[in-house]
Amino acid sequence: MKKILFANMPYEGHFNPLTGIAMHLKSLGHDVRWYSGSIFKDKIERLGIPYYPFKNALDFNQHNVHILFPERDKIRGTIGKLKYDLKTAFILRSTEFYEDIREINESWPFDLLISDIAFTGMPFVKEKLNKKVVSVGVFPLVETSRDLPPTGLAMTPSTSFFGRRKQDLLRFFADKVIFREAANLFASLFREHGMVPVEGNIFDVLGKKTDLMLQSGTPGFEYSRSDLSKKVRFVGPLLPFSKGSTHVTDLGDQLRKYEKVILVTQGTLERDPEKILVPTLEAFKDTPVLVIATTGGMGTEELQARYPQENILIRDFIPFNDIMPHCDVYVTNGGYGGVMLGIQNQLPLVAAGIHEGKNEINARIGYFKLGIDLKTEFPTPAQIRTGVEKVLADDTYKNNVKKLSREFKDYNPQSLCTKYIDDLLDIKTPVLN
Repeated sequence: MKKILFANMPYEGHFNPLTGIAMHLKSLGHDVRWYSGSIFKDKIERLGIPYYPFKNALDFNQHNVHILFPERDKIRGTIGKLKYDLKTAFILRSTEFYEDIREINESWPFDLLISDIAFTGMPFVKEKLNKKVVSVGVFPLVETSRDLPPTGLAMTPSTSFFGRRKQDLLRFFADKVIFREAANLFASLFREHGMVPVEGNIFDVLGKKTDLMLQSGTPGFEYSRSDLSKKVRFVGPLLPFSKGSTHVTDLGDQLRKYEKVILVTQGTLERDPEKILVPTLEAFKDTPVLVIATTGGMGTEELQARYPQENILIRDFIPFNDIMPHCDVYVTNGGYGGVMLGIQNQLPLVAAGIHEGKNEINARIGYFKLGIDLKTEFPTPAQIRTGVEKVLADDTYKNNVKKLSREFKDYNPQSLCTKYIDDLLDIKTPVLN
């Protein structure tokens, strides 16, 4: 049995997909521990996993980032906000993460680090502590490909001659202009720690420095690449650990009254209900459609008072595995875990989200015709309603989601992750007679 340390960037979407892997490895007898921000302390301890806090690292998270980095809210452009996040939340924290993990290793010398692919302490742990590292793709593949436009611009691939040349120029521009400052900053930290910088932007650096990448999802939700890294393994949708739901939804009476049901959420990071929740509620209030909105606990009572209509239900939280089988459309800002779960439950999507990399996720929703990508951070009620009506009227979306859902079922995430990790660590799995 091995000593395995988990680590993650302090965001829900970077933490949740790792929990299933961690609990499965723990059940096999490995000594599993976790390094993360204080926001996840209780969740980690409830899993029965020893927790190590951020000490040298700034203890930021998706809720206090607006307080710690108030200037972030003043940045409106998608690229500008992405560049700011890469610098302040990711690159500048990398060596702080490393210092914490170096101290952990002194008292508990671990064998393997498993982190989300965006965890920037990973290259330093691998090289300076001489550890094996496994990264988990918690959003679409971000590594550069000669077949694709650059990551971050939400552009879909072109196969025409002129389209490919345009992609070539954009990749060059992205590396040499858009992400140059971030790349130079990361390279300077490498040199300060006696490491040789890695060619490429930050996305490529993290991919090149991992020993193995377990990608959440399947090839059917990823652009085709002729130069896919040999380190990448698709393992199916990595969803949060669950003990198995015994909850029976209490919405039975309401569900039976309506022919169509819309589920809407804007994730755990977004605090402003005016972005997606309110436009969706406005679009369908007093209609023969049931709208179920989950707020994540932010502004629930205010929204309930604002929308008392019989066809609107607003809750802090509803287990999506319980409610999604009863729904017809999923309106989302494009969080990767929620999108995976929606597809698994065969729900066509209407997506509206740009920041925090959601533009890349939503671009794939539109490209593979799994739903409608509204390509905005602030959809209007008319846009939401038109999108919903379109995916309900056109069976193409439903059929494509069903096809991809069947592909998901061909993958067993836990067994695949275990196999690939065993191969990396040269663990011999016993054969049962």
